[in-house]
Amino acid sequence: MKRTEPFEFYQPSTLQDASRLLKDNGPGGRFLAGGTDLVIAMKEKGLLPKYVVDLKRVPGLSGIRENGDGAIALGALTTLSEIETSALIKNKYPFLAQGAAEVGSIQIRNRATIGGNMANATPSADTAPALIALNATAKIASASGERTVKLEDFFKGPGQTVMNPDEILTEVTIPNPGPSLVGEYIKFSPREMMDLAYVGVAVAYNLAASDKKCTNVRIVLGAVAPTPIRAKRAEAALEGQVLSETLAEKAGQIAAEEAKPISDVRSSADYRRAMVGTMTKRALLNAAVGPAKSWYDRRDRRY
Repeated sequence: MKRTEPFEFYQPSTLQDASRLLKDNGPGGRFLAGGTDLVIAMKEKGLLPKYVVDLKRVPGLSGIRENGDGAIALGALTTLSEIETSALIKNKYPFLAQGAAEVGSIQIRNRATIGGNMANATPSADTAPALIALNATAKIASASGERTVKLEDFFKGPGQTVMNPDEILTEVTIPNPGPSLVGEYIKFSPREMMDLAYVGVAVAYNLAASDKKCTNVRIVLGAVAPTPIRAKRAEAALEGQVLSETLAEKAGQIAAEEAKPISDVRSSADYRRAMVGTMTKRALLNAAVGPAKSWYDRRDRRY
């Protein structure tokens, strides 16, 4: 780990000022949220920013709140630890809390932010599949105004998003899906903690109490394509059907066909594809059973 080169450091107090700093100073700038990715990039990967704009003094960028319509808003500077431990998140979307709990160590989660996790656009990000499965949207701001995009359209490739250089991700919003939503996130990595996902699978669907039919099915795959992707053919195979082990296995096989993995130092493409099939089946069946009883057995494979 090497010493960083000198750079200019700014701490604006408004979004407009933060955006203008990027616009006025030109290329070479970076926004700082939690810093867990930026500092590593600077000290280990050779990133040499010309200047850094710290967002932590901008008010209104952190916190978890429930809106009047039942939607939940996550401020971009909300830490992954806050999402992991939030009573509101654990009650409504336990698999999102589970995904946040899978990121790094406790120390990392106390610093890393949901906005930084999204803006860094790592294909293996643990929170992205669950948020996309929840049909979340991203609010993006700059000095010229705000816009909102679906999170599944937010990512363009490894390290690439739809944001312009002077734009800032300010909030991630999860719409109210209704009381019958169930979901699950499963991550595969050789180590229990402190490792990137070789494969991540999140599922979310509405499960009817009367006939156990599945509707509004969303299956999202991480670390098996340049961006997190929805397995739409697998979703269609399950839509309107009564969940069974056979049907879950079929959906898993289709999802494996939709994956676009590569071979790298962590895993072969064939192995990742096979794991997508197995993990999708497990996630679908686990979701119907309900969340794990505690943080400690969140990795329990009930199927």
